[in-house]
Amino acid sequence: MAKKFSELRARMTPQAQERSAAQAERLLAAMPLNELRQARGLSQKVLADVLQVQQPAIAKLEKRTDMYLSTLRSHIEAMGGELEVIARFPDGAVKISNFAELGRSLVV
Repeated sequence: MAKKFSELRARMTPQAQERSAAQAERLLAAMPLNELRQARGLSQKVLADVLQVQQPAIAKLEKRTDMYLSTLRSHIEAMGGELEVIARFPDGAVKISNFAELGRSLVV
């Protein structure tokens, strides 16, 4: 018989709950666009309507491995998010705030 996840979690030790939460954070920190869309509870059709394109355009975009940042930005914004580009270096990270004015970048 199926059990509710909340019941299973309640039986876990505090250490196991911490490990589980950390693993969930790691998995959510990086995911393909299609999984992100699904995690946000959006269908390709709904996202296509927001972006004023046909559903096959969303399917195609989600399979791409290379695209313009402006395209990715609109896709993320249509899901209710905000795109940030961060360059990571051995001595720190820099949030790229404006590609036309790189000198105004903020150190994160």
